[in-house]
Order: sequence, then structure tokens, then C-alpha cells
Amino acid sequence: MTENMSIAKKRDSILERMHAAAKRAGRNDVPNLIAVSKVQPDERIKEMLVAGQRIFGENRVQEAQTRWGETFATQRGDIDLHLIGPLQTNKAEDAVRLFDVIETVDREKLAKALLKAADKVGRMPEVLIQVNTGEEVQKSGVLPQDLDVFLARLKSEYDLTPKGLMCIPPQGEAASAHFWFLKNMADKHGFETISMGMSEDFETAIELGATHVRVGSALFGARNYA
Repeated sequence: MTENMSIAKKRDSILERMHAAAKRAGRNDVPNLIAVSKVQPDERIKEMLVAGQRIFGENRVQEAQTRWGETFATQRGDIDLHLIGPLQTNKAEDAVRLFDVIETVDREKLAKALLKAADKVGRMPEVLIQVNTGEEVQKSGVLPQDLDVFLARLKSEYDLTPKGLMCIPPQGEAASAHFWFLKNMADKHGFETISMGMSEDFETAIELGATHVRVGSALFGARNYA
């Protein structure tokens, strides 16, 4: 996909590839496309909105507050906004106010903070559990061997039932094994929502059961961190 393609054409191309991947897998559904808008300039976000995209993923609460609470506040009510980056407990109330889905719940302390914030705000976003399928020390997420106990405690201690699971496979490893692993864990616990797959591997994720894929640079173009 070339950099000089318009945002709308990039989105159309990604959607076509998503449909093709679902068809190859014998699926009758097509996963939801989450446009990852991290560090993207406002003009690209505007183009994506004009193209019809209505599901966005943000990595940082503060950046999302500026974008969707100020710059594009008038369109916020039409947007399904996902938090896909790590969340600190001191940002729980801000996250509850802003996001529709928080995909990175990975510890009891965070779950407790979210519920406390929800009581104060009067709304509770859907939550997904981030699973550290690669058991990476530097990465957030519940370890696979701890997932059963963690889910049981969320239910018994907090009456919290997540909507599904998400993962970010380790760099340098075949993503397919991690996608297969997450799908099996989701099936075991009866979860229908599985968020996995990014720009480089979303087609594989779809073939292995993703219901949501998180695509950034392939949609918007390369990020400028300067």
C-alpha cells in the first residue's frame, strides 16, 4: 500500500483485505476495524472521519482527551472509542468518562479503580482483559496461567464480567501462535470479543478468529514522533 494513497483509499483497501481474510476463513462475519489514531495529525483524523470510520483506538488518555474532548468533540457522540494502551489507576476516572471500551484491564487494582470511577461518573465502559501471551516481563497483561483465577476474582470480588480478551504478540515471533492461543482462551471462557491483529498481521488474526483488529500506520500512514 503506497504512502501517496488517500486516507479513504487506504481504508477501502484495508476493508477489502479484511473481507477477503474472513472469506478465506469461511466466516460469515467481518471483524470491526479499529483505527489506531495514536500520534496522528488532526488532518488525517478528519479525513478518516469523512471516509466513514467510526471506531477509533487511543493509547494515551491525555491525548484522547484533547482529540475527542476538544478538537473533534462535536463528533464524539458518533464515535466508538477504545483505550488500547496501558492504563494507570490515577487515570481511571478520566478513562471511564471518555472511553466506550477499555481493552487493557490486567490487574485487580485497576478493576477496582474503574468500578469506583464508574460509581462516581455513572457509567461503566466495556472492558477486555489484556493477556500477555508471550509472558514478556516488560509488557502489561495477565499471564495465561493466571487468567482463570483472575477472571474468577473479578466475578466474585467485584461482580465484573469482561466482554472479551486482547493481546499484543511479541515482536520477532510468529503472531499466529499467539492469536490461536488467545482464541482458545476466549472460547474456553465463552468470550465472543477477541481484539488481536495490527497493521502487519491483521489478516492472520482474522483467519484465526479476531472480532476486532487494531490498525494504525496501514490506515493513516507512518507516524511522526518528532
